[in-house]
Amino acid sequence: MLKGLSALVVFSLFLFFSLVPVDSTVAAEMRVGVMNVQKVLVNSVSGKAAKEKFDQKMQDLQSKFKAEEQELVDMQGEIEKKSSAWSEETKQLKVREFQKKRRELQEKSEDARFELKTLQDKELAPILKALEGVVDTYGKNNGYTLILDSKAGVIYFSDGVDITDQLVKELDAAMAVN
Repeated sequence: MLKGLSALVVFSLFLFFSLVPVDSTVAAEMRVGVMNVQKVLVNSVSGKAAKEKFDQKMQDLQSKFKAEEQELVDMQGEIEKKSSAWSEETKQLKVREFQKKRRELQEKSEDARFELKTLQDKELAPILKALEGVVDTYGKNNGYTLILDSKAGVIYFSDGVDITDQLVKELDAAMAVN
């Protein structure tokens, strides 16, 4: 979602500068702001709450898999130590059992990654939507011609045009209302 937003901003910027004749008077009247979307998400109250929820879910999943991972390590150790004493049939049975459990754990891990990605998207979607409205309103109310994401191809900008901290405050206020 952030990459799509970033690509849209860069494309819009390209169109803006390629289609609009920019002379010195237009450039002097332009007011440009730069924000860091990641920093807004990390520093906002709602972003911190979403991260905390995500981190808690990740810890829960990791602790859930820890026992299964240890069981696999123990099985592998048993196979390595005892395989010379086992019959070929027993050895093959244990190896198949190990491989089956390993595949099951891999599938569960993949499901967990998908679950985490879904949770992240679910938690970030309303925040990003609110941020979009906040940026729009803030830009209009403060006379900005253009507000860019600093991580979307902006190579240099003066600290004076960085409005990230103001947007964190505005986002917190907007999310508190919702």
